[in-house]
Amino acid sequence: MPAAPSSEAALPPGLGDQDFLDLFEAQVLSRQADLAARRLGASGRGFYSIGSSGHEGNVALSAATRITDPVLPHYRSGAFFIHRARRAGVADPVRDLLMGVVAAAADPISGGRHKVFGSAAANIVPQTSTIASQLPRAVGLAFALDRADRLGVRCPWPSDAVVLCGFGDASANHSTAAGAINTAVHTAHLGIPVPVLFLCEDNGIGISVPTPPDWIEHAYGHRPGLRWFAADGGDLRAAVTTSTAAIDWVRAHRRPAFLHLRTVRLFGHAGSDVETAYRETAAIEADLARDPVTATARFLVGAGIRTPRELLGHYDHLADRVAATAEEVCREPKLTTAEAVMAPSAPAHPDRVHDDAQCRNPRRPVTAASTPPPHRTADGHSAVAAHGTVAAHGGGGAQDPNSETLAQAVNRTLAELLARDPDVLVFGEDVARKGGVYGVTKGLRKRFGPRRVFDTLLDEQSVLGTALGTGLAGFVPIPEIQYLAYVHNALDQLRGEAATLSFFSAGRYRNPMVVRIAGYAYQRGFGGHFHNDNSVAALRDIPGMIVASPARPDDAAAMLRTCVSAARVDGRVCVFLEPIALYHTRDLHEPGDGQWAQAAADPAHVPIGRARVYGDGTDLTIVAFANSVPMSLRVARRLTQRGFGVRVLDLRWLCPLPHADLIRHAEATGRVLIADETRHSGGVSESVCAALVDAGFTGALARVTSVDSFVPLGPAAATVLLNESDIEAAADRLLPVDGA
Repeated sequence: MPAAPSSEAALPPGLGDQDFLDLFEAQVLSRQADLAARRLGASGRGFYSIGSSGHEGNVALSAATRITDPVLPHYRSGAFFIHRARRAGVADPVRDLLMGVVAAAADPISGGRHKVFGSAAANIVPQTSTIASQLPRAVGLAFALDRADRLGVRCPWPSDAVVLCGFGDASANHSTAAGAINTAVHTAHLGIPVPVLFLCEDNGIGISVPTPPDWIEHAYGHRPGLRWFAADGGDLRAAVTTSTAAIDWVRAHRRPAFLHLRTVRLFGHAGSDVETAYRETAAIEADLARDPVTATARFLVGAGIRTPRELLGHYDHLADRVAATAEEVCREPKLTTAEAVMAPSAPAHPDRVHDDAQCRNPRRPVTAASTPPPHRTADGHSAVAAHGTVAAHGGGGAQDPNSETLAQAVNRTLAELLARDPDVLVFGEDVARKGGVYGVTKGLRKRFGPRRVFDTLLDEQSVLGTALGTGLAGFVPIPEIQYLAYVHNALDQLRGEAATLSFFSAGRYRNPMVVRIAGYAYQRGFGGHFHNDNSVAALRDIPGMIVASPARPDDAAAMLRTCVSAARVDGRVCVFLEPIALYHTRDLHEPGDGQWAQAAADPAHVPIGRARVYGDGTDLTIVAFANSVPMSLRVARRLTQRGFGVRVLDLRWLCPLPHADLIRHAEATGRVLIADETRHSGGVSESVCAALVDAGFTGALARVTSVDSFVPLGPAAATVLLNESDIEAAADRLLPVDGA
C-alpha cells in the first residue's frame, strides 16, 4: 500500500516573532540540559554523554523541515531534537533527554540503554555511533522512499520526504561518510531519486585535532552532482533561510545536497575532557564569543522582539525548570536484569515466524507430509541414515531432472519470495545482470525487474547501508556480500548500526534484513584468502544477530524462508552463510551418485536454532556444519562399515546454536567429535564445546579444526584446512578398538 501523502508544509523562511522565540527557547533548553548533565555526572548520578553546546544553531533545520522528514541526527543535536519533538507533540523533550543521561528505564527512546537523540513521534532515528556510520543508512532510506511509493510498499514516510543526516567535520573524513556521499552522488547520476541532505556541523575540531577552516568546502563544496549550501549556525535568521532553501531544493529535485553549518564547540568534547590541555586560551575565548545562544538573544533584542530584562528572566526561568527536572529524573528506576537489557536485541515470535514462512510457500500445504521418512530431526525434517543413503529424497541421482543443487535451491526460493512478497528486494555487486558470480541470482532481474533486483556499487558499506535504509522504509532487503572476507570491509554496518538500532530504540525502530554471503573455503583452483575465507567469529559475536549456515539444498531453501520471515515478523538481522564449494555439488559418495542434489520439494520452514541429524548410531556423534557435513557423512559411512554406530549432527544455525539438539544427541552416544572447518582459535567449535560443558556433559569430547592461518592459493590450501582424514583420525581416537 502506498504511503499517505505529506500533510504538513515546512515552516516558512519568513518566521514570525513567536517562531523565533520558540527556536531561542529550544536553544536555551538544550544548553541547560547540557549543564544539568554535567552536574549529574559530577555528582555520580548521571553517566557519559556528549553535549550540544555551541551547536544550537542546528535548531534551524527543525524550522526548515517537515515533521514527516526522517532524521538521522548528529550527536550534538540537542536544540534540533527539542524543537522537533515539541512540534511533534512530545510534552517534555528535556525530561526525555535527561532520562537518557541518568539511564532511566522509562527513557522513551532507549529504555535506559544509552543517551541518544531519537523519537518515533518526531521521526528521529537514533544515532548509534559517533563516526558518521549512519550515513550509508541515510542514503539507503532516501533511495527507498521513491521505490516504496512505486512498488506500493507501505512506508512510514511520505514519498516526497527528505532525509536529513547530520555529522561533524571530523567524521566527514571517515571512509564511511566519504563512501556514503559517493554512493548518493553516483546513484543520483544514474537518474535514481536520492533525496538526502547531508548536514555537516563544522565546529573546527575533532576531539583534539583541528579541522582546517577551508577543508569541508574544499572536500565537498565543488563536487559535481552534490548541491552545496553554507550557513553560519551563529546567525539563526540566516541559518533558517539557508536551511529552508537546502531542504526545498532537495525536495524539489530529489537529489543529494550538502549543507555546511558553521558552529563552535563549547565546554570540550565530552564528559571530563579538558580543552586547555590541547587548545590555546585565545581559541577557546574566540569560540565563546560566537556562542549561538547569546547571538540569538542579541538578535531578539535588536529586532525589538524582547527586551534584555525579559530574555534574562525567561532564561533564568528555563534554567530553574531544567534543574528541577534533572532532580526528578534521578529518582527514576533503572534497568535491573540482563533479560530487560537484552529484550530488544533478539525479539522472537516463533509461531508467527512459522506461520509467515508457511503461508509464503506455494508448493505445499501447511499440513505435514502423510508418510514421514525413516530418519528425521525433532522438527520433522528429513535426514540421511548413518550408512550414507539419502532418506526421503529417493533416487534423485544426477540424472533426475527434478533434482537441484544448493545454488539452484537458493535461486528458486528467492524467486518464490520475490513473486509472493512485494516487500522483498534482492541486490548486491553483480547480482542483477550477471546473476551473481556463481549464478545464484541468475534470471531474477529479468523476471522481476530492476526495481526489485538490482546491482550496487563495489562498496560493502553501501550495500549494507542500502539494506539498513530500505529496511527502515518497510522492505525486507536481501543484500548479497560477494565473499565472506568482504563483509569485514563493512562489519560496523552490521555491528554498530544494524544490531544496535533496536537496542538503542527499545524496538521502536528495526533493521529487518537477510544478508546473503558466499563463504567458507574449499574452492579448488580459485581465489586465495579473499575468496576462500573461513572466519566467522566476528559475525557470531554480535548480540541478537542470526547466523544461518545451510549445507543441503532443502535446508538452504527452508532456512532462507525462515530468515526472511524472522526479519519481517521480528525485525531480525540475519546473516545467511552459503558454502561456495557446495553451490553446484550433486554427489556425496561417488561420482554420479547424485545424493547431494535433491528434489525441489523442501519444508517451508526450519525453526531457528534447530539442528538436523543424520542417522541414529549410538557410538559417536559428529557435530558438523557447512562443508564439514558431507565430509562427516563420508567418514560416518566408513566407520559404519567397520561396525560402529555413528550419527552426524548438522548444526545448521551458528547463532543461536541448537543447544537442546546438541545436548540430546551428545548424550545419546556419550562421545562427541566436532568437525569444524573454521579456525582453531575463534572457531565455531569453541562455542560448541562450551555449550556442552556448561550443560554438564561428561562424555568424551574432542574437536578437529582448520589451523590458525589464512587460506593460501592452490594445493597449499590443503595443508591448513580441515579434511576427511583429520575427521576420521580424530573419530578413531574417540571410538573403542574395532570389534570391542
